[in-house]
Amino acid sequence: QLQLVESGGGVVQPGGSLRLSCSASGVTLDSYAIGWFRQAPGKEREGVLCISSSGGGTKYADSVKGRFTISRDNAKNTVYLQMNSLNPEDTAVYYCGATRRLLFWQCSLERVLFNSWGQGTQVTVSS
Repeated sequence: QLQLVESGGGVVQPGGSLRLSCSASGVTLDSYAIGWFRQAPGKEREGVLCISSSGGGTKYADSVKGRFTISRDNAKNTVYLQMNSLNPEDTAVYYCGATRRLLFWQCSLERVLFNSWGQGTQVTVSS
């Protein structure tokens, strides 16, 4: 079973930036599409961004376009979520998910397609 670990969360002021990391040990991530999801209190988990296993395919939720980017470094076995221009609505627990159910150029923001998850990292945007 693939086990993912998220890191990099914290408290940041509105307009600030954070970079989250998603890594795995013992298993290489280069054959997995990776998605970043978030869940705010009282809300369902929603897809934010994803990247295909090849790295060439990405999808973004409208709410983060132009502010968040996703990238992967297979040499470090890590996928990154760079978050800029953060606002209080971005406050949530952020999770990364992995799946091999997609073709190498595909990714998805559909939670049901992902079958491996990390424990989440809290991001709080507050002044």
